[in-house]
This record gives sequence, C-alpha cells and structure tokens, in this order.
Amino acid sequence: MAFEGLADKLQAAFRKISSRGRLTETDIKQVMRDVRMALLEADVNYTVVKDFIQKVSQRAVGAAVLESLTPQQQVIKIVQEELTALMGGVNARLTFSSSPITVYMLCGLQGAGKTTMAAKLAGYLAHNGKKPLLVACDIYRPAAIEQLVLVGKQVGVPVFERGAQDPVATARDALDHARHYGNDVVILDTAGRLHIDEALMAELRRIRDSVHPQEILLVVDAMTGQDAVQVAQSFHDQLDLAGVILTKLDGDARGGAALSVRAVTGKPIKFAGTGEKLQDIEPFHPERMASRILGMGDVLTLIEKAQETLVTEESEEKARKVLSGESFTLEDFLDQMQQLKKMGPLSGVLGMLPGLGNRLKGVQIDDDAMKKPEAIIRSMTLAERAKPDILNASRRKRIAAGSGTTVQDINQLIRQFEQSRQMMKQMMAMRRGKKGRMRLPF
Repeated sequence: MAFEGLADKLQAAFRKISSRGRLTETDIKQVMRDVRMALLEADVNYTVVKDFIQKVSQRAVGAAVLESLTPQQQVIKIVQEELTALMGGVNARLTFSSSPITVYMLCGLQGAGKTTMAAKLAGYLAHNGKKPLLVACDIYRPAAIEQLVLVGKQVGVPVFERGAQDPVATARDALDHARHYGNDVVILDTAGRLHIDEALMAELRRIRDSVHPQEILLVVDAMTGQDAVQVAQSFHDQLDLAGVILTKLDGDARGGAALSVRAVTGKPIKFAGTGEKLQDIEPFHPERMASRILGMGDVLTLIEKAQETLVTEESEEKARKVLSGESFTLEDFLDQMQQLKKMGPLSGVLGMLPGLGNRLKGVQIDDDAMKKPEAIIRSMTLAERAKPDILNASRRKRIAAGSGTTVQDINQLIRQFEQSRQMMKQMMAMRRGKKGRMRLPF
C-alpha cells in the first residue's frame, strides 16, 4: 500500500520519545530530523519538506508539548494536523454548473490511467444520482476509444464517440447529444502523451475554449513520485486546473505526490483510485489520509464503505430476521461473505482499522480466501443450507466432491458458521435485555 514505508519510518521516529516523561528541544530536533528523512525518502518535494518541518518544529517546542505528560501524543497530533493542512485540510468536492450540463475535462500523461479513471468517476457520479456521459476525445492512442466503450459499459454509462473526428468537434457534438438525451454530466477523456508537448497543450486549450468545462481535472499516477508534481505544475500553468485525481494509490507508491501536489500547485486532490476495480474510487480526505499515514486507521472511510455496500433493504431484512430470533442459516452466512467482498480487498478493509495495519504487516492476506467457503455452500441443497445439522458424513462427501474441496474444509466451515451463529445468539440475548452481560472490545 502507498505510504507504507513512510508510515513505518514516522512511527519509528515517534517510538524514540514514547518513554519520555518530558521532552527537550534536543529531543524534538532529533525527531524532526527523522521525520525529515522519512519524508524525503518518500519522494516528497524538498521545499515542501523544509516548510513542513519548520511549521511542526515551531509548534512542537511550545510549552504545551514540552510540559505535557504525554509528549509523544502531542507531537503526533501536531504532525497529523500539519499533514492534513499540507494535503489541503478538507475534502475538496466537485463543483457543478448552474446550467443543465456540467462538463468535466480529464487530462494527463499517457499511462496515468486516465481512461479507466474517467469510467470510475462516471460510475461514482451515476451511483450518486447523476446521469453522466463519457466522451472519447483521445483519437491517437490505439484502442483508446474501444477501451472507453468497454469500461463505460461495465459501469453502465453511455459513451459518445466519433472515431477519428477532431476532438474539439467531438466534444461539441457530445454536448448536443447530452442535451438531447438528458445527460446532466459530461466527462471528456482527452488524449495524453508520453511527455508534455505544445501540440498536446494546444489541443487541450482548444477543447477547453470550445466547451468551457466546469472543472479541468488532472489524472496523475501516484507511482511517479516527484515527476507527478512537475507534471501537475506544467498542466496547471497551461490550463488552470481545478484539482487532481491520483491513481494507483493502492500500489507501492512512496506517497510523495499526494503530499506535494497540493502545496506546489495550490490545487486540491479531489479523488484517489484505490484499486483495480472500477468501483475503487474514493473522495480524497486529507485528515483521513494523514491518519492512515500515521498508522491511526481510517474508520470514517470504512463506515462509509459499509454504508454503501451493506445497508440495503435485503441486508436490513436479514438483520431484522436475525435480531428477531429467527434462525441464522448458511444462506445468511454466504450473504455476509458476499457483502464483505463488496467493500474491497480484505487487506485494504482491515488496514483501515486503527492499529491493525501494523499488526498485519508481513502477514499475507488472501483476498480469495472466501472462494472456498462460497463454493462449499453453493454445492449444498437449500435444505442443507437452512438446516446444517442434517449434514452427515455422506452429504459432506458429496458436497466436497461438488465443490472441489475436502471434508476437512467443510468441517472447518461449519465450525466458523457455528461461531458466527453463537455471536448472533449473544446479540439476541443482548437485545432481550441482557446488555450488562456483554462488553464491547473497545
């Protein structure tokens, strides 16, 4: 994951003062020296690092820290607040036009993941009640139009294309098409290059001047480090960007782009790509990202993911059935696993829990771990799913053969199911007025 190396080094720096009852200015200078090296090794812009360390140091040598009984917590709090400010302070939302159609123009270098991100953004907006239209304005990259059509279909968003027609004319035609068919958002997937050149910028300026987009958003590959910041500055100078979208933030990027681009360009990061699936897009929240970097988890994003994927009429009905005392079946158990998968890779979900990311370091989390239990349950009859008590030896052999597993795998699944059912019974007991017998683990 991005920031993993930076998080390790920052936490190591803070551990050096964890046992101190009081801090001296010398202690703080040593910690700041370690923080500076951690940021530079994460490919954060040198000037940004210098300003950041100066701000943190000035605050950290204040009486509130030097006289505090918990100096480590005070220093971490200051670093978190300054990291948050460095990345923009608050979530920068998309703005919408007062006219019936809002146009977003996506630009960036070739290979940054712009076409995929256009589909992710379109899917995100569609999920939030908009009716977007994707527009293929990249007529140079082989199969660029075909790729946009494919990913558009996967997120259920129509794609407007005119083949090798001049991209400016295509953008104008797309607006007419959107007016006719009732699309309220138009997303332009423009051409990129392997490097910035005048021909690219001239075409982008022509498109901008023709359709007057509400926002011009630069798509940047987080893996490119400081190069991403230079690219962002060049595009901003030419096009006046409204914001940046980071892709591949789930990879092994060192994080320098995310920490530098706002400070260098003055433009906020609005979204981040957090995985390979077309649903893996998140609004960028500086405070939450700062918490992730410092190993403090990201509970708010985890809650939002759960609300988006788990809170449906069907899941509410299942919760009502369980809590009303009705039986918890293997069918319900299967549904729980499927809902959890919708929240994204297990490693990412678990990493959002405070403190758990560090404990999982070095542990291989198999995101396919639920495939075997799913295959087992799907190989059962409806009667067996409803009443697992009838699973005798012969039935288990049949299920093992049908699911490509072993009887031992089935036995393990049944044990896990029984543990879950026991938890449900405890929840029902608590609902019936026995709350005093249970304690939450936090």
